[in-house]
Parts: sequence; structure tokens; C-alpha cells
Amino acid sequence: MKFIIRLHAEITIKSKGVRKRYGKVLVNNLKNILKRVEVDDSAPIKVRWLWDRIEVDVASQEPLIAEQISDELQRIPGIAWFSRSHELTLNSTSEADFKPILEQVLSCWAERLRHRSFAVRVKRKGTHGFRSMDLERYIGGGVLQEVAGTRVALKQPDIELRIEVDNETVRVFGDKQHGLGGFPLPTQETVVSLLSGGFDSSVASFQLIRRGARTHFCFFNLGGDRHETGVRQTAYYLWQTYASSHPLKFISIDFAPVVEEILSHVDNGLMGVVLKRQMLRTAQIVAQRINASALVTGEALGQVSSQTLSNLSVIDEAVDTLVLRPLITMDKQEIINLAERIGTADIARSMPEYCGVISIKPTVKAQRDAVLDAEAKLDPELLERVVRAANVEDVRHIGEATDAQVHPVSTVDAVEQGEVIIDIRSLDEQEAKPLKHLPEGVSQHNIPFFKLATAFADLDPEKHYLLYCEKGVMSKLQALYLQEQGYNNVGVYQPRRER
Repeated sequence: MKFIIRLHAEITIKSKGVRKRYGKVLVNNLKNILKRVEVDDSAPIKVRWLWDRIEVDVASQEPLIAEQISDELQRIPGIAWFSRSHELTLNSTSEADFKPILEQVLSCWAERLRHRSFAVRVKRKGTHGFRSMDLERYIGGGVLQEVAGTRVALKQPDIELRIEVDNETVRVFGDKQHGLGGFPLPTQETVVSLLSGGFDSSVASFQLIRRGARTHFCFFNLGGDRHETGVRQTAYYLWQTYASSHPLKFISIDFAPVVEEILSHVDNGLMGVVLKRQMLRTAQIVAQRINASALVTGEALGQVSSQTLSNLSVIDEAVDTLVLRPLITMDKQEIINLAERIGTADIARSMPEYCGVISIKPTVKAQRDAVLDAEAKLDPELLERVVRAANVEDVRHIGEATDAQVHPVSTVDAVEQGEVIIDIRSLDEQEAKPLKHLPEGVSQHNIPFFKLATAFADLDPEKHYLLYCEKGVMSKLQALYLQEQGYNNVGVYQPRRER
């Protein structure tokens, strides 16, 4: 089977040299990521750069392989859209050669075309003895004759049948699936994102990853181990889903000493602004040590008191490093909607709120002199000390570390009678890919992971429960957390993938 990939439009308008470089980076990213698709070692996936497109070719025709490739391609920055391509050779330049093309169109689309409107779109490259319109009319007439209930709708069809004639090669395309757009990693410079695990910071991190910036994660721990476990989940998810072509760092900083100092020495109304300034200063130290060019935050204009223009201006003066705020004009609901789309919303909902400081009457227009006077009482060396004590981890190893931690928790690929499966995926994921083929006598609960911590206590303690999720990482993290809470009747279910 073959997939045709089209580059994001902003790449195609760049100079020849830049476009070639971006294309080469994207090809390498595709090769790295598609290695995890389960194919026969004797027929590996091939990726080719052809200037106006990238082709992904694999000998297998198995639907599961096609599904895995499609799933990966939707999440790789730099891709505008992609499609399955069914190729034929044009043996002549007359209408007599149109019949095999029609047969391929019907093979791909007949079932889905029934009682639907359609339009045929043909693009040609090269010299032929027919016009694009001739082929469109032939295919359209053939579909009307062969498929019941179809009708032509050129303006707003239910289905577009796309055909490309490239000299002597004819490509009949399947579904046009949208990619992420943006630029391939890491065609832009490196940044450090201040990740809290909430809606805003996870979406902001995604936006920079999508634009091709290698995005390391800096976490200020204000809530102990449970807080860090949740944020580690977010970092691992973002890397695994959108950035796994390159390693990223997760830097965890115990910020409790800094918060304690602020609570002791800073006026109540200024605490929020001073905390943000201290966070930026600390992140700047991290950025300098890993050669990052900018800091990224999830702040949106006016969302809270520290995010007024006046306060943001005072906060930014604390550092020389560029501070990027990709969400600055977005409403909260827009941010939540995007978090839903990229898959971080459920993790964000499960994250407890950890406020470093809570001002009774926070200022919305901090005075620079007052802020500087307050900060003069703080230990100037404290930030360097907390950075030196920080834990720096390769995000790739979070999954491996989870495997090691949950070693005492059983992981099985088959379910025994009397055991209970708990599907911890979000409701949307459960509906899209329901868990099937469970043996008789095995019951199933659907409890999204962000509700699991509270719901598990209400379950029958005499039964044994197996957690299930698509990748297995979230279920292992949740099993670890439940084990830490004293539950020993929990395991992980990872069924073998059927071909």
C-alpha cells in the first residue's frame, strides 16, 4: 500500500533550499516514528521525498497496518494532509484506458457512495490525448450507472473522488485525512515550556511543538508526588503523541522553598506577580543551561489578575529571555476545546489545583518599584539552588520508569473468569474504539482515569480489576497510583493486537 503526503502550505512557499531542508527533516521524522508500526522485518516501510509530495510505501495490505500508519501520520507536525493512493499505469492516452481507473474508483468507494452525492476531481501533469474534464465525466457517468442512489453535486458533494494523472501514472486517492500542519521538528529553535499539567500550559506546549520547536518541559512542583505524577503523564503524552521523533527533557523543580519565602516576605497583593517573576527567572536559568531560545507559558490576556497587560509587562521585565504566549488572545473555552482535540483535556481535568500563593486582594496593576522593594527581601541565591537540585529526565524514559515502578502489578494479555476490566479511556475514545471480544464471565466498567482515584474506593474489594487503555502507559501509571494508595487487587490489561 502507498500513502501520499502533502507538505504544510507554509513550507511549499519557502525558498528552494529551505523547502528541501524541511522536507528532509520531515522524511527523517517519518522514518523514526513509523518504525513502531508492526510490519514484517523483510518488508520495512519506505519513505521517499519527491519535492511536491512524500510517499510512504509498505508491502503489506493489511487493514491494521493501514490504520496504524494513518494514526501516526495525523500527529506528525509538517503534514497538511495525506491519503491512501491506489496507482495504475496509463497505457494509452485515449478514453479506452479509463475503464481500469473506473474499476479502481468503484473498488475503493462503491460501498460508501451509495445514496450519496459526489464530485470527481482530476488533476493532470504531462501531455495526454484527453482533458481532465473528459476523465471526470467518464468516471462520474460510470459511478452513476454502477452505484445505486448516487448523484453529482459539484459544489458541496458528500464525497470527493480525487484522481491524479502524473504523466503515465494514475493515482486514485482514498480519504483525504488532515494532518497537524505546522513545521517538522526541530526546524525551529529550542524552547522551554512551563508545564503545570492544566489546560493552558499543555495546549501552549502543543502549539510550539506543532510549529516545529523542540519543546522541553519545566515543572514547578507545588503539590508533591501526586502533582508530579499527573504532570509527568501530560509531558509523556505530548511527547509520545506529537514529538516522539526527538528526545525532550522533563525538568522537575521543587518550588516549595521559593513559595515559602514569598509568603514570608511579600505583601499579599503582590504575591502572584512576584511568584510569576520568580518562575520566569528560574526557567531562564534552565533555558540557559540547555541552550533554549525562549520560554513558553499558557497565559491568556485577562484570565486571572496576574495576566493583565500591566502585570504581564512587569513580569516580563524579570528576564532577558523571550517569553512566548501562544494563547494570549484565546478564551478559556477555546483553550479547553483545543485541549479536547489534542487529547490533554482529561488529564487536565484530573489535575488538582495547586496554587503557590493565594492573594486576598491581588493587584491588577502592580507597581514596578513596589515589586522591586518586595524582591529585595528575597534570597538571590535561592533560585540557583533549586535549579541545581532539580530532577532532569528524558521524557522518553517516563514510560520505561513507569514499567519499572509497576513491576509488582501484573500485566496480562488475557482475562480470567471473574476478573473485571476497567476501561480508563475518555468516553470519546471508548465510543470510537470499543473494547471487544471479552470472554464470558468477565464484566467491564467504563471509568475515565480522571475519576478512577475516587471511584475505585466504591468498587467491590473482593474482586480483581484490570485497567485498560489504548497504549498501556496511562493504565500503568494509574495502577501505580492505586498501588501506592494500598490497593493490591489491581493489574493492567494489554491484549495482543490482532492482525
